[in-house]
Formats: sequence, structure tokens, C-alpha cells
Amino acid sequence: MWSLLKRYYRPLFVGFLLLAPLVAFLLGGSKGRGPNFVDRAIIAVTSPVQQGLTSAIEGAVAAGQNYLDLRGVRRENDALRLENLQLRAAVQALGESRMENERLRKLLNYAQAEPGPEIPARVVGVNPVAKLLSVRISSGEQQGVFRGMSVVTPDGIVGQVIRATGGYADVALVTDPQSRVAVRVQRSRARGTAAGTGGGPLKLENMLRTEDVEDGDLIITAGTDGIYPPGVVVGRVTGLEKKEHGMFQGADIVPAVDTSKLEEVLVVGSPYSAMAPGGTAEGASK
Repeated sequence: MWSLLKRYYRPLFVGFLLLAPLVAFLLGGSKGRGPNFVDRAIIAVTSPVQQGLTSAIEGAVAAGQNYLDLRGVRRENDALRLENLQLRAAVQALGESRMENERLRKLLNYAQAEPGPEIPARVVGVNPVAKLLSVRISSGEQQGVFRGMSVVTPDGIVGQVIRATGGYADVALVTDPQSRVAVRVQRSRARGTAAGTGGGPLKLENMLRTEDVEDGDLIITAGTDGIYPPGVVVGRVTGLEKKEHGMFQGADIVPAVDTSKLEEVLVVGSPYSAMAPGGTAEGASK
């Protein structure tokens, strides 16, 4: 018995402190008397304990409610974060679709304005070999693309088809070191040759020293090489060098088309490519 009292004396003492005021109230309530010294002493001792227990219980309840609220807020934040990611992905997809539609609209308008058939294609591969700068497009012999045809965009020339299969074709870019394009200065009609350098600006060659050329002049295709139709934009003159001696003057041509960012192109199915000797890129360079 003593061991049980020793083990549970604290709970029993707290229970006594809590029950004592109730018992005193019940015993004295029927007599209608005021609290005596014993009542006051018990109340003075038990009130702090009651207040502490009440505060502890209220604190535990508030902490539990805050925890539940916090879990709800966390769940809501996770849902909002996921929704935000989905909305951002949708916005990016819409932006990409809008840009693609704009490119395709420009391509369609260019095709409608040009005489002769134009075959649209997407760039699906890039040749990593530096000796032959080329891209692969998604149209081939099945779509009417053949070796020797020229490839353009609404901004200017891209290159020439050097190989065509059933559903694909390889295009040697105008920046390829073997590329040669017959060009003229749009303003003065002076003729020359645009030569590929393997990347970056083209070189203006075979331009007589007496011809009228200035920095900023627009260079277009001359249509005399049997590959490209006349009047297609090539680029603009920069770094003009007018030599005091010799037959020719030199300059760079900044290409109108950034061939490293090609996505959609047009293959020009015109009689110009049929005029090229053998319809090859080598024919373009001769």
C-alpha cells in the first residue's frame, strides 16, 4: 500500500488539490456561509495549479490547432507551387507556338510572292564536320527535292541541296568554304562573288576596284551562277578595302541569315538549279 502511495503521490496530490475546493463548496453551499480560513487557504494553494493546468491545456489545444493549420497551409502552398509550374510551362509552350507561327507565316508569305514552286522543310540535323558545313532537312525526293536546288528563307539565302533521299536532303550552307555565290550590289548593280569562309562573314571577291561599293550596301544574288534565283538577299557589306593597286577590291559580307539558328526553310524548285553543271555544289563554285 505504501509503495503504491509513494509511486502515485503526485497525481493523488494534484487530484486532491483540484477536488478539495469542490468538496468544500458542496459542504458549505447549503449553509450559505462565506469562505472560512481553511477555504481560503485551499483556494490560495490550488488556484495557481488550476491556472497552470488550464494554461497548459489551452496551449496544447492552440498548438494542435496551429499544427493542423500549418499542415493545411503547406498543402495549399504545394498545390499552388505545382499549379504555378504548370502555368509557366503552358506559357512557354504558347510562346514557342506563337514564334513558330510567325516564322511559318513569313515563310508562307514569301512562298506566295515568289514565282515557281517552293517546298517547305524543317531542319532536323546539323553536320558537325567543319570541312562541310551542312544541315539536314525534312523534305527529300518524295517531296520533289533534288540535288542542286537552292534553299532560302524569307530573310535570305541558306545554301544548296547536295544530296537528296526519299524523305530527307542535305544542304551545304552558304558559309561553307567551298560555297560560291554570284552576287551584285543592289544599289549600284556592281557584280562580284560571295565566298564562304567556314563560318562568320562571307568574303566579297571578284569585285573590280572601279566598281561602286560602300559599307552597308545590300548584297543580293545575281542569278548568273545557275543556282540561286536573282534578287535574294545575301547580306550587307562591311570592312570594305579599296586597294590603290590591283584589279579587285575586298570586303566582308555579314550574312542576312544566321545559319546556326535555322529551323524552317524553303527549297526553291526553279529552273535556276537545272542550269548548274551537274546540279552540284561544285558547279556553284566554278
